[in-house]
Amino acid sequence: MLACIFALIMGIILNIESATTNCSVSIAKDGVLLALKEFNSANYSHAEQLHLFVEEVVKMASLELQDINAIAVSKGPGSYTGLRIGVSAAKGLCFALDVPLISIPTLESIANQVKEIAVDYIIPVLDARRMEVYSSVFNSELKEIRETKAEIIDETSFELYAKRGSVILVGSGAEKCKEILKSTNFKFETTAVPSAKEMVLLSNKKFKENNFENVAYFEPYYLKDFIALKKKS
Repeated sequence: MLACIFALIMGIILNIESATTNCSVSIAKDGVLLALKEFNSANYSHAEQLHLFVEEVVKMASLELQDINAIAVSKGPGSYTGLRIGVSAAKGLCFALDVPLISIPTLESIANQVKEIAVDYIIPVLDARRMEVYSSVFNSELKEIRETKAEIIDETSFELYAKRGSVILVGSGAEKCKEILKSTNFKFETTAVPSAKEMVLLSNKKFKENNFENVAYFEPYYLKDFIALKKKS
Protein backbone atom coordinates (compact mmCIF):
# COMPACT_ATOMS: atom_id res chain seq x y z
CA MET A 1 0.00 0.00 0.00
CA LEU A 2 2.83 2.39 0.98
CA ALA A 3 4.65 1.71 -2.33
CA CYS A 4 1.53 2.60 -4.29
CA ILE A 5 1.21 5.88 -2.39
CA PHE A 6 4.81 6.87 -3.18
CA ALA A 7 4.31 5.97 -6.85
CA LEU A 8 1.57 8.62 -7.07
CA ILE A 9 3.58 11.37 -5.37
CA MET A 10 5.57 13.81 -7.45
CA GLY A 11 9.24 13.18 -6.85
CA ILE A 12 10.76 16.16 -5.08
CA ILE A 13 14.08 14.72 -3.98
CA LEU A 14 16.91 16.22 -1.96
CA ASN A 15 20.27 14.75 -3.06
CA ILE A 16 23.32 14.72 -0.78
CA GLU A 17 26.86 13.99 -2.02
CA SER A 18 29.65 13.94 0.58
CA ALA A 19 31.79 10.94 -0.38
CA THR A 20 34.83 13.00 -1.39
CA THR A 21 36.16 16.54 -0.99
CA ASN A 22 33.08 17.95 -2.73
CA CYS A 23 30.25 18.87 -0.36
CA SER A 24 27.31 18.93 -2.75
CA VAL A 25 23.53 19.21 -2.34
CA SER A 26 20.83 19.42 -4.99
CA ILE A 27 17.06 19.42 -5.11
CA ALA A 28 15.06 18.16 -8.07
CA LYS A 29 11.48 17.56 -9.11
CA ASP A 30 10.62 14.59 -11.31
CA GLY A 31 14.22 14.29 -12.46
CA VAL A 32 14.66 18.00 -13.25
CA LEU A 33 17.32 19.90 -11.34
CA LEU A 34 15.89 22.88 -9.45
CA ALA A 35 18.88 24.00 -7.38
CA LEU A 36 22.47 23.00 -6.69
CA LYS A 37 24.95 24.13 -4.06
CA GLU A 38 28.43 22.69 -3.71
CA PHE A 39 31.91 23.49 -2.49
CA ASN A 40 35.00 21.42 -3.22
CA SER A 41 37.69 21.77 -0.58
CA ALA A 42 40.58 19.52 0.38
CA ASN A 43 39.84 20.51 3.99
CA TYR A 44 36.56 18.54 3.96
CA SER A 45 34.16 21.26 5.14
CA HIS A 46 31.15 18.93 5.10
CA ALA A 47 30.35 19.16 8.81
CA GLU A 48 30.16 22.95 8.60
CA GLN A 49 28.53 23.29 5.17
CA LEU A 50 26.12 20.43 4.61
CA HIS A 51 23.11 21.60 6.62
CA LEU A 52 23.56 25.15 5.36
CA PHE A 53 23.56 23.88 1.78
CA VAL A 54 20.36 21.91 2.43
CA GLU A 55 18.64 25.07 3.65
CA GLU A 56 19.96 27.08 0.71
CA VAL A 57 18.86 24.73 -2.08
CA VAL A 58 15.39 24.39 -0.58
CA LYS A 59 15.12 28.17 -0.49
CA MET A 60 16.57 28.53 -4.01
CA ALA A 61 13.90 26.13 -5.29
CA SER A 62 11.14 28.14 -3.55
CA LEU A 63 10.18 25.11 -1.48
CA GLU A 64 9.88 24.11 2.16
CA LEU A 65 11.53 21.09 3.75
CA GLN A 66 8.06 19.61 4.20
CA ASP A 67 7.64 19.55 0.38
CA ILE A 68 10.42 16.97 -0.01
CA ASN A 69 9.25 13.44 -0.89
CA ALA A 70 12.55 11.59 -0.48
CA ILE A 71 16.20 12.00 0.50
CA ALA A 72 18.95 10.53 -1.68
CA VAL A 73 22.51 10.08 -0.45
CA SER A 74 25.74 9.01 -2.09
CA LYS A 75 26.50 5.68 -0.43
CA GLY A 76 30.20 5.23 -1.28
CA PRO A 77 32.87 4.17 -1.58
CA GLY A 78 34.79 7.25 -0.58
CA SER A 79 35.98 9.14 2.48
CA TYR A 80 34.97 7.43 5.72
CA THR A 81 34.27 10.73 7.46
CA GLY A 82 32.53 12.31 4.47
CA LEU A 83 30.24 9.32 3.98
CA ARG A 84 29.41 9.17 7.68
CA ILE A 85 28.46 12.86 7.74
CA GLY A 86 26.32 12.61 4.60
CA VAL A 87 24.48 9.46 5.60
CA SER A 88 23.86 10.71 9.14
CA ALA A 89 22.37 13.93 7.76
CA ALA A 90 20.23 12.04 5.24
CA LYS A 91 18.89 9.62 7.84
CA GLY A 92 18.13 12.45 10.23
CA LEU A 93 16.13 14.26 7.56
CA CYS A 94 14.27 11.07 6.66
CA PHE A 95 13.21 10.53 10.27
CA ALA A 96 12.28 14.18 10.77
CA LEU A 97 10.26 14.48 7.54
CA ASP A 98 8.98 10.88 7.50
CA VAL A 99 10.19 10.30 3.93
CA PRO A 100 12.06 7.38 2.34
CA LEU A 101 15.82 7.08 1.87
CA ILE A 102 17.44 6.41 -1.52
CA SER A 103 21.09 5.38 -1.88
CA ILE A 104 23.15 6.12 -4.98
CA PRO A 105 26.47 4.35 -5.70
CA THR A 106 29.14 7.05 -5.79
CA LEU A 107 31.00 5.54 -8.73
CA GLU A 108 27.85 5.23 -10.84
CA SER A 109 27.12 8.88 -10.18
CA ILE A 110 30.56 10.05 -11.29
CA ALA A 111 30.44 7.81 -14.38
CA ASN A 112 27.39 9.80 -15.49
CA GLN A 113 29.53 12.93 -15.76
CA VAL A 114 31.13 11.62 -18.97
CA LYS A 115 28.17 9.77 -20.47
CA GLU A 116 28.17 12.07 -23.51
CA ILE A 117 31.75 11.14 -24.44
CA ALA A 118 31.88 8.45 -27.13
CA VAL A 119 33.87 5.59 -25.59
CA ASP A 120 33.36 1.87 -25.15
CA TYR A 121 34.04 1.79 -21.42
CA ILE A 122 33.73 4.27 -18.55
CA ILE A 123 35.83 3.55 -15.48
CA PRO A 124 35.22 5.84 -12.49
CA VAL A 125 38.23 5.88 -10.17
CA LEU A 126 38.40 7.53 -6.77
CA ASP A 127 41.74 8.13 -5.12
CA ALA A 128 42.50 5.90 -2.13
CA ARG A 129 45.83 5.52 -0.36
CA ARG A 130 49.16 5.50 -2.17
CA MET A 131 48.68 3.82 -5.58
CA GLU A 132 45.24 2.44 -4.73
CA VAL A 133 41.88 3.47 -6.19
CA TYR A 134 38.24 2.56 -5.77
CA SER A 135 36.90 1.62 -9.19
CA SER A 136 34.13 -0.03 -11.16
CA VAL A 137 33.58 -0.50 -14.89
CA PHE A 138 30.60 0.56 -17.01
CA ASN A 139 29.89 -0.01 -20.68
CA SER A 140 28.87 2.75 -23.08
CA GLU A 141 25.23 2.35 -21.98
CA LEU A 142 26.24 2.98 -18.35
CA LYS A 143 25.51 -0.58 -17.31
CA GLU A 144 27.94 -1.81 -14.66
CA ILE A 145 29.92 -4.74 -16.04
CA ARG A 146 32.45 -5.11 -13.22
CA GLU A 147 31.77 -4.68 -9.54
CA THR A 148 33.28 -2.01 -7.33
CA LYS A 149 36.60 -2.89 -5.75
CA ALA A 150 39.70 -1.36 -4.20
CA GLU A 151 42.79 -2.09 -6.26
CA ILE A 152 46.42 -1.08 -6.62
CA ILE A 153 47.22 0.48 -10.00
CA ASP A 154 50.00 -0.98 -12.11
CA GLU A 155 50.87 -1.19 -15.82
CA THR A 156 48.34 -4.00 -16.40
CA SER A 157 45.36 -2.33 -14.75
CA PHE A 158 42.26 -2.22 -16.95
CA GLU A 159 44.24 -3.55 -19.94
CA LEU A 160 41.45 -6.03 -20.70
CA TYR A 161 39.15 -3.12 -21.58
CA ALA A 162 41.81 -1.11 -23.42
CA LYS A 163 42.41 -4.11 -25.70
CA ARG A 164 38.71 -4.24 -26.54
CA GLY A 165 38.07 -0.56 -27.20
CA SER A 166 38.32 3.00 -25.98
CA VAL A 167 38.30 3.70 -22.25
CA ILE A 168 37.88 6.85 -20.19
CA LEU A 169 38.96 6.95 -16.56
CA VAL A 170 37.15 9.64 -14.61
CA GLY A 171 37.64 10.92 -11.09
CA SER A 172 40.28 11.83 -8.55
CA GLY A 173 42.14 8.56 -9.11
CA ALA A 174 42.60 9.23 -12.83
CA GLU A 175 45.72 11.32 -12.24
CA LYS A 176 47.73 8.44 -10.76
CA CYS A 177 46.38 6.14 -13.49
CA LYS A 178 47.51 8.61 -16.16
CA GLU A 179 51.09 8.33 -14.94
CA ILE A 180 51.14 4.55 -15.36
CA LEU A 181 48.67 3.46 -18.05
CA LYS A 182 50.24 4.03 -21.46
CA SER A 183 47.80 2.55 -23.99
CA THR A 184 46.53 5.11 -26.49
CA ASN A 185 43.03 3.70 -25.91
CA PHE A 186 42.94 5.36 -22.48
CA LYS A 187 41.50 8.83 -21.95
CA PHE A 188 41.56 10.61 -18.60
CA GLU A 189 39.25 13.09 -16.88
CA THR A 190 41.24 13.97 -13.77
CA THR A 191 39.31 16.92 -12.37
CA ALA A 192 35.85 15.37 -11.94
CA VAL A 193 34.46 14.92 -8.44
CA PRO A 194 31.16 13.30 -7.45
CA SER A 195 28.34 15.85 -7.48
CA ALA A 196 24.71 15.92 -6.40
CA LYS A 197 23.94 17.15 -9.92
CA GLU A 198 24.48 13.69 -11.41
CA MET A 199 22.43 12.10 -8.64
CA VAL A 200 19.23 13.73 -9.93
CA LEU A 201 18.28 11.25 -12.65
CA LEU A 202 19.55 8.25 -10.70
CA SER A 203 17.55 9.08 -7.58
CA ASN A 204 14.43 9.87 -9.59
CA LYS A 205 14.62 6.45 -11.26
CA LYS A 206 14.88 4.70 -7.90
CA PHE A 207 12.04 6.83 -6.52
CA LYS A 208 9.72 5.78 -9.35
CA GLU A 209 10.70 2.14 -8.74
CA ASN A 210 10.04 2.51 -4.98
CA ASN A 211 13.62 1.35 -4.46
CA PHE A 212 14.22 2.57 -0.91
CA GLU A 213 16.60 1.72 1.91
CA ASN A 214 15.73 0.79 5.48
CA VAL A 215 16.46 4.09 7.21
CA ALA A 216 17.19 2.52 10.58
CA TYR A 217 19.72 -0.03 9.33
CA PHE A 218 21.31 1.57 6.27
CA GLU A 219 25.09 2.06 6.43
CA PRO A 220 27.50 3.63 3.92
CA TYR A 221 29.51 1.39 1.60
CA TYR A 222 32.95 2.05 3.06
CA LEU A 223 34.54 -0.83 1.08
CA LYS A 224 37.55 -0.83 3.41
CA ASP A 225 37.93 -0.58 7.16
CA PHE A 226 38.66 2.90 8.47
CA ILE A 227 42.28 3.48 9.45
CA ALA A 228 43.04 6.59 11.47
CA LEU A 229 46.21 8.26 10.28
CA LYS A 230 48.53 9.49 13.01
CA LYS A 231 49.88 12.98 12.74
CA LYS A 232 53.61 13.29 12.33
CA SER A 233 55.32 14.66 15.41
